[in-house]
Amino acid sequence: MKPIVWLASFPKCGNTWARLLLANLGAEEARSINSIGTGDGIASSRRRFDDACLIASGLLTHEECDAMRPALYRHLAARGAAAEDLLGKWQWIKTHDAWTSTAAGEPLLGGGTIAHAAVLIVRDPRDVVASLANHNGQTLEEAAAMMADPESAFAGRSDRQPHQLRQSLFGWSGYYRSWIEQTEVPVHVLRYEDLQAGAADALGALLAALGIAVEPARLERAAQWSAFERVQAQEAESGFHEAPVKLGTGRFFRSGRSGGWREELSEDLRLRIERDHAAMMARFGYLPEGKG
Repeated sequence: MKPIVWLASFPKCGNTWARLLLANLGAEEARSINSIGTGDGIASSRRRFDDACLIASGLLTHEECDAMRPALYRHLAARGAAAEDLLGKWQWIKTHDAWTSTAAGEPLLGGGTIAHAAVLIVRDPRDVVASLANHNGQTLEEAAAMMADPESAFAGRSDRQPHQLRQSLFGWSGYYRSWIEQTEVPVHVLRYEDLQAGAADALGALLAALGIAVEPARLERAAQWSAFERVQAQEAESGFHEAPVKLGTGRFFRSGRSGGWREELSEDLRLRIERDHAAMMARFGYLPEGKG
């Protein structure tokens, strides 16, 4: 058995960057953004579902797929090779799914018996909104409304077949609340802003909390190989296979800044986001204590 470590985040909060850092950590030469895994590296992969479940997910409703997903992740954990490497005896799998249950009451992601931990990657929602708008081809106001919508989802339409299975998001606050309040899987928070301030230190602290000791030199090298400018150059040269077909600017890796919201958001929109997410923003240190 090879238990899972979920790399969980609301979209556009740094999950891909975290995956690249982890890939470079165990590499002997720099990894490209297109070598960190295929679509199978995410929990919502249709191809992995179809191959493991021996049925085309496109023939099923979202609810029917959800009913089968817990068994899929139990299968992945049970079939995983237990060989240990630098990152431990675990499978590290990306998910944008909120922590939720199927209609039968099973945890969608298989529960605590198959997961070692979850890394919850968090980013200031005032910065997320511009990145999400670019990703979805939306206006800032539309992206902010999606982030506040408890019914929001990725790949949730029924009039076409998206490349991924449906992922219920619950909005930005609802997403993080769902993971923090569940009690089956230990959660370790990794803030995007801390990665940006010092990727080697933030990644080292996270791994230490998971019981993994890594030499500082290897952490620094992974941080250099995963620098945002380098990632942008790779996308400009070769594209990025996980990018959606349509992007507002044509770039998946748009700016990567923290605090860019100060120039990008109107005062009204900033206040709206802070009202929508005050409690959770305060919890993660994005608003002063007591304001949430």
